[in-house]
Amino acid sequence: MNTPDVIVVGGGTGGYSTALRAAALGLDVVLVERDKVGGTCLHRGCVPSKAMLHAAELVDGIAEARERWGVKATLDAVDWPALVATRDDIVARNHRGVQAHLAHAGVRVVRGSARLTGVRTVRVEGETAPGAGDFTARRGIVLATGSRPRTLPGLEPDGRRVVTSDDALFAPGLPASVLVLGGGAIGVEYASFHRSMGAEVTLVEAADRIVPLEDADVARHLTRGLKKRGINVQAGARLLDAELTADGVRARVRTARGETRTVAAERLLVAVGRVPVTDGLGLAAAGLATDERGFVAPADWRRLETAVPGVHVVGDLLPPPSLGLAHASFAEGLLVAETLAGLPSPPVDYAAVPRVTYSSPQTASVGLGEAEARARGHEVEVGTMPLTAVAKGMVHGQGGMVKVVAEAGGGQVLGVHLVGPHVSEMIAESQLIVGWDAQPSDVARHVHPHPTLSEAVGEAFLTLAGRRLHQQ
Repeated sequence: MNTPDVIVVGGGTGGYSTALRAAALGLDVVLVERDKVGGTCLHRGCVPSKAMLHAAELVDGIAEARERWGVKATLDAVDWPALVATRDDIVARNHRGVQAHLAHAGVRVVRGSARLTGVRTVRVEGETAPGAGDFTARRGIVLATGSRPRTLPGLEPDGRRVVTSDDALFAPGLPASVLVLGGGAIGVEYASFHRSMGAEVTLVEAADRIVPLEDADVARHLTRGLKKRGINVQAGARLLDAELTADGVRARVRTARGETRTVAAERLLVAVGRVPVTDGLGLAAAGLATDERGFVAPADWRRLETAVPGVHVVGDLLPPPSLGLAHASFAEGLLVAETLAGLPSPPVDYAAVPRVTYSSPQTASVGLGEAEARARGHEVEVGTMPLTAVAKGMVHGQGGMVKVVAEAGGGQVLGVHLVGPHVSEMIAESQLIVGWDAQPSDVARHVHPHPTLSEAVGEAFLTLAGRRLHQQ
């Protein structure tokens, strides 16, 4: 019983996808999780935050109905307990679904804290850990312990005035004002949510633009959209200091112009990145160590295998080019499971993994941005199309754009970048375009439905293929 084929340490998206695929391939799998299967994504991140952002979209829709469409709708109030109950029900149903999938697949889930005691051995401990003890993996161990929010010295989260992305949704009630520190995808999403719910929001990002990993035009359009909604976006700014007050926080911020401004808010939301979780994992006992950033780097990216044969890594423990995204960890789990089963498996193509920010407006992208492509030595052509140039974009009225980056002279598509309403649901097509090394002419011969937002994608490719239609 304690000598399974595979031991997976961590039951988040990377861990449980590895376990499910390995079990489907006939391997005996033990999955060790000290909290709940589903991990941060299901319980504190992706799923609950997107549920709340959907509620925010409904609130925004009421205002749009009244102000733009003449629908005399009113919003009496946001019933916070009812909203939370719906969110928690969605999370609970997903949690039950993951548990059922694991049980049906025959994965043995052991609750407790895992510590490596050797190359193929793990000890599971915990007062409430039925089935705990020593385990030996016949084929391999998979490390999938995830990450936690990075915090700032002197601003330790208290769950009320200072919160991280892990506990922001579970803080009491809706604040009247929020200072969001960090303009990456997580910070932007929470800024967007709180603004929809009526809060005064200041968003501070140290880099020269928000969503700094995205194309510069994406950041520009997103900044414009957020400012239009009344969010005070401060890029190129730094937090000098902050102090807790009786009813919130008071912070001093140095702006990009060198001015010092004081921002008072009921809540400070720290979204300055995440750090891998390896505490107590016993890496040294297996001959492993973290790099200077805390990641466990693979020696072979094609198999996600460390320098210790038989020990693999998935999810947030991986350094770049892994993206720290749930959908990337699903792909990593499939790869590792198939590798452990002795099957050929394609390595993860990180350049073709989509990135999405679920704010209002949304952003979605895949592949290289324009500046990144040029920095890598590509000669590029760029095709753009404003969403307001297509009828459905006018209907939504949020602005936005499509930007395609391709090799000059009709070469392969290097990247696709979208900003606007519902673009998270439009990026899958572009993933295939980039992943299959398509050229603009390949895409231009396919017809996009009218009237849809996706027409703008088609029009951008028509332009690059020399078949411009609606653009001036």
